[in-house]
Amino acid sequence: MRDAHNEFDLDDLVGHIMDGDRIAIATGFNGHFSGVAMNATRALIRRGIRRLRVLCVPSSSIQVDMLIGAGCVASVEMGGIVLYEYGSAPRFTEAQAQGTIAVREATCPAITAGLKASESGLPFMPVRGVLGSDVYRVRQDEWKQIANPFDPAEQVAVIPAICPDIALFHAPLADRHGNVWIGSRGSLKLMARAARRTLVTYDERYEGNLMEDPIRRAGVIGDAYITGICRQPNGSWPLHGGERYPEDREHMQRYADMARTRQGFDDYLKAFVLEGGMPA
Repeated sequence: MRDAHNEFDLDDLVGHIMDGDRIAIATGFNGHFSGVAMNATRALIRRGIRRLRVLCVPSSSIQVDMLIGAGCVASVEMGGIVLYEYGSAPRFTEAQAQGTIAVREATCPAITAGLKASESGLPFMPVRGVLGSDVYRVRQDEWKQIANPFDPAEQVAVIPAICPDIALFHAPLADRHGNVWIGSRGSLKLMARAARRTLVTYDERYEGNLMEDPIRRAGVIGDAYITGICRQPNGSWPLHGGERYPEDREHMQRYADMARTRQGFDDYLKAFVLEGGMPA
């Protein structure tokens, strides 16, 4: 049933994403639920999206590795890209070594500060713990330092506002009004408020108005911040959906093994993205 004013089919949802867009994606490294929109990612690859400028908030794993391997990415800004216990991210590692994508190193505090500046309508946001680091050294063309106006002897780093064209993530619940529940995942709310457009896939339809639920409403992103939603049960697979479904460890290992070579990755795409999908 599609009765929310902002509900779309999956292909129509990802149709909001254009070649060259700057897209913010969620980290999958979270104990509550991964928040990674994997079904939408597979749909983007099938559509042949190109030249994405990916912002990992603040890190990523299989999602961005697949996008890079499929030729969808022009640049990536991140605190880290790795498959965690399954090893390095092979398509990212090869693309970085060959120089086929631009890599902009960052940190979690810097990415958060840039998004908060955008959320607040500010041109920049100060952040501590960056000055003197190697990552500041390689980002001095964009990150600056200023004197603390309340203590001129102190220098602080300032990060320019980060305003993604798109925020894309997966949530456990959405309602017919277009509201989305993300619980304690404050970074997802920050992404939605900082971006120009926010696209969300979700597992289950909540019957009622999430904004009127006294228990859940503190963890709700209102529909005013949401461009489009799409119901996709198990939409983070092979990553986990919290209590709803576990991480598919066997499949993650299979991806890590196949993606080590170009041919293996192409075989993976054919089997699980272009012609296949989630196993029954």
